Amino acid sequence: MTAVIEQPTIHTVRGGGGLRLHVREWGRPDGPPIVFIHGLSQSHLCWRKQYESALAGEFRLVAFDLRGHGMSEAPLEQEHYTDARLWADDLAAVIEQLHLDRPVVVGWSYGAFVICDYVRAYGEDRIGGIDLIGGAARLGPAAFGTLIGPGFLDNFPDLIADDLPTNIRGARGLIRAFSAIPFTADDTELLLAASMTVPARIRANLGAREIDEDDVLRTLTVPLLVTHGRADTVVLPAMAEHLLATCPTAEAAWYDGVGHTVHLEQPDHFNRELADLTRRVAVS
Repeated sequence: MTAVIEQPTIHTVRGGGGLRLHVREWGRPDGPPIVFIHGLSQSHLCWRKQYESALAGEFRLVAFDLRGHGMSEAPLEQEHYTDARLWADDLAAVIEQLHLDRPVVVGWSYGAFVICDYVRAYGEDRIGGIDLIGGAARLGPAAFGTLIGPGFLDNFPDLIADDLPTNIRGARGLIRAFSAIPFTADDTELLLAASMTVPARIRANLGAREIDEDDVLRTLTVPLLVTHGRADTVVLPAMAEHLLATCPTAEAAWYDGVGHTVHLEQPDHFNRELADLTRRVAVS
């Protein structure tokens, strides 16, 4: 797809509990909307290969920084992160305050939890479809080693340590684990810089949740695209198999030789599949 680079429109949205969320949008204001939700210790910048692509020539692209991340408000107390309703309210606020009509919601990694939290609290009437990239539906000891892999588990203790050099080591380790083939220096720097805007205590707060989204997945009726790299060591391919077996509307989009960041490792292929899903939803 031909690159389309433009200045974003910037919004401040009041999410759950009144927390300020930083939101950016690109593309056609009247185009079918897509909402991008990043993962733990990242920001809207991880979607650069989407909002600087031809997707912006056809669709309305919206990305927001999760609570505690990027340029969104970042209180340190655990209660701002362990209540599923707050995450649901954040996504609901973005959809409602930006007047998004049945968007496709794209959740990378931890972003899948936010989408499921939203559907549990608000239902699915306001969304048109879902694309989960390396998406997780379970978090906690029962998932560690079986659904959540060493790319996450080996680096998370360093990411939550009360020591900056240790945090940097953990962030570097996680970013190395993201991709099956090393990122460019530019992509690595961008991901590392974004990660280091998130305090270690907030990362720990996200990890403190025990999550099981199977109840949401079993009753989903909107299309769900399960986008997963077969070489993912962060959220294991077994998680994708679990999603496919649990959700009646799930379709598989497997990427051979690709890790946890399909949207960065194979952006052209990913963007085409996302465009196809969004077009299909827009005419349904």
